[in-house]
Amino acid sequence: MILAATIGVLVAGGVYLLLQRSMVRAVFGITLISHAANLILLTTGVPAWRGEPLADRTDPALAGDPLPMAFVLTAIVITLAVTVFMLMLAVLGHNDDTRRTPATGETHN
Repeated sequence: MILAATIGVLVAGGVYLLLQRSMVRAVFGITLISHAANLILLTTGVPAWRGEPLADRTDPALAGDPLPMAFVLTAIVITLAVTVFMLMLAVLGHNDDTRRTPATGETHN
């Protein structure tokens, strides 16, 4: 129940931040939603009452599914790369509200 509530709070906070006007807040919103997706993937592996998926330590019938764990590890790496890329775009486009006329160089608001 606590895990489901945590996922719900992460999704709600991510959607709230994603709907904000600031690009940095939108990036943090997408990051929160990706963390919620990672928690959902981890719950599919049922690691709470299963053993580690190591061949020499645990009976394969009692071991947790290693595939969701591999998906989460891959998703964490991809999320980090996308977050850094989006923050870089936020820094490059920080003055998108101002337009400059190419011919005269004047700034219009």
